[in-house]
Amino acid sequence: MKKILVTGAAGFIGSKTSQKLLEAGKQVIGVDNLNDYYDVTLKTRRLEELKKNKGFIFYHLDIENLASMDNVFRDNKVDAIINLAARAGVRYSIENPHVYMSTNAQGVLNLLELMRKHGVRKLVHASTSSLYAGQKMPFTEDLPVNTPISPYAATKKAAEAMAYSYHYLFGLDISVLRYFTVYGPAGRPDMSIFRFIKWIDEGTPLELFGDGTQSRDFTYIDDIASGTVKALKELGYEIINLGGGKSPSTLNYVIGRLEELLGKKAVINYMPFLKTDITETGADITKAGRLLDWRPETDLDEGLARTVDWYANNRSWLRDVKL
Repeated sequence: MKKILVTGAAGFIGSKTSQKLLEAGKQVIGVDNLNDYYDVTLKTRRLEELKKNKGFIFYHLDIENLASMDNVFRDNKVDAIINLAARAGVRYSIENPHVYMSTNAQGVLNLLELMRKHGVRKLVHASTSSLYAGQKMPFTEDLPVNTPISPYAATKKAAEAMAYSYHYLFGLDISVLRYFTVYGPAGRPDMSIFRFIKWIDEGTPLELFGDGTQSRDFTYIDDIASGTVKALKELGYEIINLGGGKSPSTLNYVIGRLEELLGKKAVINYMPFLKTDITETGADITKAGRLLDWRPETDLDEGLARTVDWYANNRSWLRDVKL
């Protein structure tokens, strides 16, 4: 595979995945609508870095726009797609469910139709651990995920189901990756790690939903990007967890480590636990090891240290990033 179409290329995972593909000598056709769900400053800076590579082509487009996306396929001989374009954020999906359905479901249908039309056989599709709400841990890919507790999770489930139907009907090779709480340098400012670091560093009261005992299977961005690239191999139709694969860590532990790394104490405002949140997430990553020869290499303490270092080195412009 020479030419890879990466949707959501200016996003957190999309930019790191694009970078790894470029380092491997691939051509990357990046697509992103640069929406303002979170501060676009981060997106434009990620994009500036990618544009330094001659193998990167960028289209400022939305995957919901079928006609414009069709032109991208006409102008480029796409060998495979990595779909990282999505409306993210569980809480915001309650406020604006329509845009989640149009991007996360209709947008994916557009890609599947364009694959069929233009003879593209391979899709790597980003899904979410949010689908596992109510299931027993550790989460395995064969669990029934039929009880989504947010519009975000419901639209991700819809995309998985549509992807399977296109695999069954048209023989498309599709790897569905369920990501577990991705964090790291240049991360999303709407997610806990970025917000916690900024709040602690600036002395702003930290908003914590619940008592902090809820735990997550945090997964470092470089590991996620590596697994995403590995999933380009021919697999048929597979759902694969990409997570830390060890004992989940509590938010209280993360806050404590960030306090140590920053040398400052957090002031915490405790907020009510949200109905859309999951108390605990933990990935069984056996399948990823077997099919992709993938396992995470960066543990949480090291990943947090790298993230704080990145923040410290970029504090001059990060202070203006809106949360």
